[in-house]
Amino acid sequence: MVTADATEDVRLAIYVGLSQTGRAPTPDELAASTGLDTAEVRRAMDALHDHRDIVLGAGGAIVMAHPFATVPLGFSVMGAQTLWWGGCAWDAFAIPHLVPHEPSVLVATTCPGCGTAHAFVVERDDPAPGRGQVAHFLTPTSRIWDDVVNSCAHQRIFCEEACVERWLAATSNERGYVMDLSTLWRLARDWYRGRLDRGYQRREPVAAKEYFRQVGLIGPFWGLD
Repeated sequence: MVTADATEDVRLAIYVGLSQTGRAPTPDELAASTGLDTAEVRRAMDALHDHRDIVLGAGGAIVMAHPFATVPLGFSVMGAQTLWWGGCAWDAFAIPHLVPHEPSVLVATTCPGCGTAHAFVVERDDPAPGRGQVAHFLTPTSRIWDDVVNSCAHQRIFCEEACVERWLAATSNERGYVMDLSTLWRLARDWYRGRLDRGYQRREPVAAKEYFRQVGLIGPFWGLD
């Protein structure tokens, strides 16, 4: 049995490592930095996965620690010295708010509808400008954790709504939720606030209606109304 304090030590070490290097620490590295043994670290990682603080893949590897990912899911996020994978459009725009050593980042992606490349300078204090691009969220927030990696892989940025419709027709998917990039930036800005602090309590999307209203998102986004 691993204690709550030890589990929090591991959580913090994972997030600090990802924020500083773009790479998830290995269990052995986590053991060295926390003073735990590797078996305790793995038990702590399992507990964090069960609590949805991280996402583990095959063999217990860290796949996601929102907003960071360890595999490409459509977004690269480049600072002056560090490259991160953003887990989705939401997460890619959230990363600059968790890396205080970077004044801004360059978020790069391609439109799933037509393959056009896009890059946005995303800052902490001003919304990304955009030029008519939109973000499409295929999965309602109430169902994101049914298959979180697949859900995140389908939160993408498109050139315009016509590209969204083209992609939906090609993939036989139903339309999800579409927002402009200023709204996406507001959504991402404070969602993970405090995630690098001890005692952070993860926010469930289904319990965050008031937050969504404050950033300009309406009922269908959270998938409950």
